[in-house]
Amino acid sequence: MSNIRFEILEGGIAVIAWDDSDRSMNVLYPQALRDFEAAVDRVSADPAIRAAIVTSDKPSFIAGADLDWFLSLQSEAARADPELGSQLIFKTLYDTSLVFRRLEKCGKPFVAAINGTALGGGFELCLACHRRIVANDESIQIGLPESKVGLFPGAGGTQRLPRMIGPLPALSLLLDGRVLSPRAALAQGLVDEVVPRESLMSVALEWARQATEADARKPWDLPGYRPPGDDPTSALGAVHFSVAIAQQRKRTLGNYPASDAILKAVYDGLLVPLDVALKIECQYLTKVMLDPVSLSMIRTQFVSRRDANKLTRRPPAPPTLVRKIGVLGAGGMMGAGIAHVAARAGLEVVLLDVDAAAAAQGKAKTERQHARAIAAGSMTPQESQNILGRMHASDDYGLLADADLVIEAVFENRDIKRDVFSRARRVMRSDAVLASNTSTLPISGLAELSGRTDDFIGLHFFSPVEKMPLVEIIKGKGTVSRTLALGMDFVRQLRKTPIVVNDSRGFYTSRVFATYVNEGMGMLSEGVNPSLIENAGRAIGMPVSPLALCDEVAIDLLYKINNQTKSDLGAKYVPVVGEDVIETMVETFKRVGRKGGAGFYDYPSEGTKVLWPELKTHFPQATVQPSFEEVKNRLLVIQSLEAARCYEERVIDDPRDADVGAVLGWNFAIWTGGPISYIDMQGVQEFVDICDDLASKYGDRFAPNNLLRGMAAKRERFYAN
Repeated sequence: MSNIRFEILEGGIAVIAWDDSDRSMNVLYPQALRDFEAAVDRVSADPAIRAAIVTSDKPSFIAGADLDWFLSLQSEAARADPELGSQLIFKTLYDTSLVFRRLEKCGKPFVAAINGTALGGGFELCLACHRRIVANDESIQIGLPESKVGLFPGAGGTQRLPRMIGPLPALSLLLDGRVLSPRAALAQGLVDEVVPRESLMSVALEWARQATEADARKPWDLPGYRPPGDDPTSALGAVHFSVAIAQQRKRTLGNYPASDAILKAVYDGLLVPLDVALKIECQYLTKVMLDPVSLSMIRTQFVSRRDANKLTRRPPAPPTLVRKIGVLGAGGMMGAGIAHVAARAGLEVVLLDVDAAAAAQGKAKTERQHARAIAAGSMTPQESQNILGRMHASDDYGLLADADLVIEAVFENRDIKRDVFSRARRVMRSDAVLASNTSTLPISGLAELSGRTDDFIGLHFFSPVEKMPLVEIIKGKGTVSRTLALGMDFVRQLRKTPIVVNDSRGFYTSRVFATYVNEGMGMLSEGVNPSLIENAGRAIGMPVSPLALCDEVAIDLLYKINNQTKSDLGAKYVPVVGEDVIETMVETFKRVGRKGGAGFYDYPSEGTKVLWPELKTHFPQATVQPSFEEVKNRLLVIQSLEAARCYEERVIDDPRDADVGAVLGWNFAIWTGGPISYIDMQGVQEFVDICDDLASKYGDRFAPNNLLRGMAAKRERFYAN
């Protein structure tokens, strides 16, 4: 048992300690499960063993199932005959479930001594044990978060948890994929005891020594058992389940098969004994795993994001530890946010702006955030003081003399940027790197403004910087490997996820994201009902609808970006759909978005925002409205097509970066796995056909590019599975 330490203590107490020999964290995968099965069988068969403790020799308990294993299983099933593929997945899932069930029914008490994070399949193992004791450590996470990656607990989680705490509380945790601290898990009935870390094994050992045969039987294996709360067989339970289904549908809009399957598995499973329920659970999870939504979500949110965090595209250069940075334009929202996350990560930060008072405003933003966090109990005064102590607001560019990196975050105006670049360059070290946080202006042109091109790079953060996990790193034409490597190392120091793109106007994220809001405004100018546009945006899984998002970004900012692009391109400029709407909103109606209290929506001082009633007057509605499905299609397809164009033009070199960037950068419909995964999900030929149909109705912006037509002809995909 290379993944398990097995020991028998005095008194016949076995210790089964997980310790994956090849990984930093314990996860469930075939060999580890076989080792654990052998340990369970040994406990069951040995008359000298009267009870067992399951724990971990690593800092964490078990982090869940190995999603690489699941992804390969899904890929293998997808390549096989549909019936054989389904049988393969079901058998794999059910075999795992049977191991936990044998533990549960072997007649000997098992106690889980949870010394670290126990998630997914790792916590399902704990649920099968007869008692759960966890160390009192707030860093420990406990729960079943599988729904967040397009799956659901399939080793008893949807069956044991409702039988322990009741179906409705269980559904709340299962559908949200919420993870809990030890104390919260105790309060909700997921664990039996929280003890000091140093006492964990001794308390578990004492329980194991005192446990009797009765302790080795779960309530649901006793005659006459009924789950707590209102089960589906009761009239009130039927009402509660109906409400839960409606609430879940409202939240997911039918885009997440796993959520539907969780409801069905819990409902159907509670109608039958547990042994039958476990089969039902595996049948539902098999269907989910065969759905391309699950595969795409796992691939992007776990595998591709993990690879990005491992810096798999980092050029071969010595590792860099950035110790001090400067932020130019630190009084603004973006500059202040960048300064804050850098100081939070332990870096010294110089905040610079037009004068010391403006720079101090950037630090004041952080102070206000900290005050709210301290009041909420999520930060201590000492933690705040440590971070603020690393932030130095000034108008003295001389403080940049020993900075490793300087980031410009001023307005999208070339003249202003040229000025701050020049002032910074006069004092920066020769080996320091200058970066721009621009979201649209080509990096190569800004590098020329700066006077040196080899050590210039784009670092595009997203708002709000403190919360958004992505940084888009843009290589200019002259950016050298050392500069790119430093940029990637810096992003990981901030504990954010980097994607690397090549230089282009709008780069990747801003360019593709713009098609979403532009298409929304284009439809408004065509006479599409604004409510239809907004509802379709939410229905495809975007967190914010197109017109509302314009208000959040600021309509006048979009206006300024368009004007700068016109100025830069001159006669080569091609008008984009919806820009006439932007111009009208800013110049004629003076409605600049949420920051001005008026945009496509009105923002009353009390109550919720509402669509501006005059929209229908100033943008008259067409007599015949498009179908809801067509509006949804336009919003999804235009983004995916633009992502494919970026890939063809080598703005982005890897479909994985395209999908990770979309999901993390602007929350592109998460159920799709990203715009490139969405094309694969539809089938390239089918996607091309949809594009051709839309192009015939709405213009060449929907015309599929040569890359897609070539792939369709060859029956190719972006991903191998």
